[in-house]
Amino acid sequence: MILSVSRRTDIPAFYSEWFMKRIEEGFIYVINPLNRKQVSKIILTNDTVDCFVFWTKNAEPMMDKLKILDEKGFKYYFQFTITAYQTDVEPGLKNKNRIIDTFKQLSNEIGKEKVIWRYDPIFLSDKYTIEFHEVWFEAMCKRLSGYTDKCVISFMDLYAKTIKNTKALGIKKLNNDDICVIASKLSCIAQKYNIEIETCSENIDLTLYDINKGKCIDDKVIEQVLKSKIKVKKDDTQREVCGCVKSIDVGQYNTCKHFCKYCYANF
Repeated sequence: MILSVSRRTDIPAFYSEWFMKRIEEGFIYVINPLNRKQVSKIILTNDTVDCFVFWTKNAEPMMDKLKILDEKGFKYYFQFTITAYQTDVEPGLKNKNRIIDTFKQLSNEIGKEKVIWRYDPIFLSDKYTIEFHEVWFEAMCKRLSGYTDKCVISFMDLYAKTIKNTKALGIKKLNNDDICVIASKLSCIAQKYNIEIETCSENIDLTLYDINKGKCIDDKVIEQVLKSKIKVKKDDTQREVCGCVKSIDVGQYNTCKHFCKYCYANF
């Protein structure tokens, strides 16, 4: 069993104490977001959980708890998002320098292959131009080089709720030409710093720019973490373009305190 912790909220940043209490007690209740009367009990032991996949924008509150997971024999890796956006977009994230330092510390402690950098979602506006992304992506690559092998990118999907929440930002609708220009520039930069780029849930083929389609819940990464082969199917509860393998998400919507304007998990 693979547990996603979590697509729906930032458990490492805000709920690490709660999560470790669940580890201590050996179980967790998971509520179906589409039917809140449906609750599942998940047993949390190293026999039942093959791997935790942590999603975060700030792993600092989790750092002193990883030793406990290690002692209990749990395996895990991190999807760690760091973008170049400012507080008009990500009001709950105020000190990117400190977050980058945490990323590097995490990489040193658990290994760079277990810390995947996410630079997503990418959007354009009068303020956040292609040139803006180009400059700041390179600045981040320079600092994160040697601390991760992979960067995951995606391009912003304008759902009804994100259109409403981002109205003041003046986000422009991306066309394929925009995406290809961005992909070309980011790929050239990443290659300079030995960082591989993959996409997340994108239809467009960017292999021309040495960017392949990726999986965030990735059986190949999990095999690397476990040092053994696993057999797991594609997650049929996710979108068709999503390559993730099957997992159980233990988070709750509308609980993340980063309050990012583009977030699909905060209504």
